[in-house]
This record gives sequence, structure tokens and C-alpha cells, in this order.
Amino acid sequence: MSDPAQDRSPQYRNELLRRMHVSDLALLAPHMQRCELPLRMMLVTPNVPIEAVYFIEQGIGSVVASTTSGHEAEVGFIGVEGMTGSALVMGDDRAAHACFVQLEGEAVRIDAAAFNAALAASPTLRLFLLRFVNALHTQTGCTALVNARLKLEERLARWLLMCDDRVPGERLAITHEFLSIMLGVRRPGVTVALQLLEGRALIRSRRGEIVIRDRAGLLELANGGYGQAETEYARLIGEIMPG
Repeated sequence: MSDPAQDRSPQYRNELLRRMHVSDLALLAPHMQRCELPLRMMLVTPNVPIEAVYFIEQGIGSVVASTTSGHEAEVGFIGVEGMTGSALVMGDDRAAHACFVQLEGEAVRIDAAAFNAALAASPTLRLFLLRFVNALHTQTGCTALVNARLKLEERLARWLLMCDDRVPGERLAITHEFLSIMLGVRRPGVTVALQLLEGRALIRSRRGEIVIRDRAGLLELANGGYGQAETEYARLIGEIMPG
């Protein structure tokens, strides 16, 4: 199992690569390709074989579930703390949900075949990455809870805190339309919720951009919806250090 204090690799910004055991990292390194993540790039296509995994170094990927009638909502949130294609870690070759780029950035890409070969060669690599899968499952469970029980402005506060954890600085390039997909609500509802947060001086909302002004205030507004998944990630992997 990885020892974060001993094995942290400073040449990477992704927390999994930074904390991975040096022998496991050596298995993956020859197959790594740095790539750009343009907005809305599809990282995982649902129900087809996964072509590659992406260890995100900058930006955010959203795991989005959809119904047969076309309704969509975000169920997972991946940034510098994680990777896409975690179904491969669990022995499957595909995922039920899409994952696409929500905030543009960069990643380390590894073809699925090379990644699977590394998993087969090193039981410690799979065990380490299963810790991330566990943390991601906790996050999706918390998302289901807050979507069912919390008000829209409370859910929005949690979502902005999660962005703030993963994106350096205070500015988020995000549109109201995209937020409506992420939160599973109609666009007018997002506009009202943003106006409420702005009226409390928690954020400043501009066209295509949100500036976080008061993190402590967002934490209070989130009404307990934020924190459990983050504590679990810290227990399993370590603290997220964006940028």
C-alpha cells in the first residue's frame, strides 16, 4: 500500500499519482501521455468499452447519469484527487454513466490496455486505487442524499465548495446552463439560487463565471451536505491539495 509521506511524487499534480507507490508509478509511467481537457470532452462513454483512464491534473470531470427519456444529473465529481474509468479497477471494461469535462484543464492519459496490464502486474496498485473508488462511492451517496433532502441553494453551496477544493483560485468558468445539468434542475432555478447566494455576498456571479467570496458562508449554507465525503477521502488517500 502507498505511503503518502514517503512516496509523494512532486512532478504530478494529480493526488493519486503523487501518492502512488514508486514501483506502481514506474509500471504506468511508460504509458502516460499528458493531454488537454477541452470543455465537454467525453472521457467515458456509457455502456461501451473504456478506451483510456485520465488522471486529472487540472479541471473537473463530471459523472452524469441519464434516463431513457433524456433527463440528466451529475452523480460524481472528479478533479485533481481522482481518475476516470474506475470501473477498470473493479474488473469491468465499461461504465453505466458518462463522464465529461465540466471545467477545462489537463490530465495524464493511459490507454486502458496498458492500465489493465499494470493492474494485473501489481496487486498493490489495484488496492491503492480501490481506496479512491471507495471514496468516490461515498461522494455519490452523499450526492443522492443532498439531492433528495436539501434545498437547491444548499446543494449549490456544496457544489461550489467541491469546486473550490479542486480548482486553484476563486474563479470558476461555468455557465448557468451547465449548472442546471449538474444540479438536475431547470435553468431558471439555477439563476434564482445564484442570485440568493450573491445577495448574501457568498459569491459574485457573472456571465460564464462565478467568483467565490465567502467559503465559510458557503459551508454554513450547505447545511451539513458538505464534509462527509471529503473526510472519507482524507482518511483513505489524504488531503486534496489543488494547484
